[in-house]
Amino acid sequence: MKKRYKKNILSAVLLLFMTAFLCAMDWPSEDGVAVDNFGSNQQGAPLLGMVFASEGVVRAVEEGDILFTHIPGNSASRLPSPLGAWVALDHGDGLISIYSRLTDPGDAQVLENVSQGRVIAMAGKSGWSNRNGFFFSFFDRKERRWINPSMIISPPVDTVPPVINSVELRNADGQSISPAQARSISQGRYTVVVSAADALSPGGSANMAPYRLICSVNGQEIGALNFETFSTRDGVLMAYRNGMVPARQAYAPYPSYEIGELSLTRGQAAIEIIAQDISGNTRNVVFQLQVE
Repeated sequence: MKKRYKKNILSAVLLLFMTAFLCAMDWPSEDGVAVDNFGSNQQGAPLLGMVFASEGVVRAVEEGDILFTHIPGNSASRLPSPLGAWVALDHGDGLISIYSRLTDPGDAQVLENVSQGRVIAMAGKSGWSNRNGFFFSFFDRKERRWINPSMIISPPVDTVPPVINSVELRNADGQSISPAQARSISQGRYTVVVSAADALSPGGSANMAPYRLICSVNGQEIGALNFETFSTRDGVLMAYRNGMVPARQAYAPYPSYEIGELSLTRGQAAIEIIAQDISGNTRNVVFQLQVE
């Protein structure tokens, strides 16, 4: 319990620090609807920003310097870009906001600085996109990590807890056991795989990633996958799951998440899975198993 308490304190301190200094930022769209969010499982890899469905304008979240503007076809490379038309703004101290899958960025090509709320483009369907809207993300150049936008910009009011769709325990032979159906289980090591989702509002999309997934056994936390940041180390994208692990490892069981490993010995085992969203809403399930 002390380990879990310390992790929660560190997360709270980070969130308070970023909120105190960056709470003046706004979302880049007034009419856009978030249809996918930071950390969701995209065919075995995490989404590193937020996808908005929109046909309106895209605005700068805060004052910033134009760092880069890309328009498909304006470079020597004629290879298609997954971002399509995009703009990057430098907000200082290494923080960059990126707006992509846009229509032609227009004025952003000739500006050096934009004010908060300045229209920088229209939502579009450029890049690897099959719907009208845009993709928005934050990157910290100093720490070389992608940041969950909801940690910097206050998310919409949300009172809906996440949904836990399924929980699996996978043994060393790759066999999958559902703790919801099993009454007993053999002792040994198991990988915990969880399918969970969150909706940002009542009636909203249920495909969003939660903010944190936690597993505990008999009250002791043994695994937690956090959707706060993803870091790059030696060219490998890393997720935070009881320490840094390759993101593709945690995201391999698409569309679920691998949140940790547990070691079961003979006796009773109460396995609890908790899903938490950015607003603090939680959902939990508990499985009582006899370990033989």
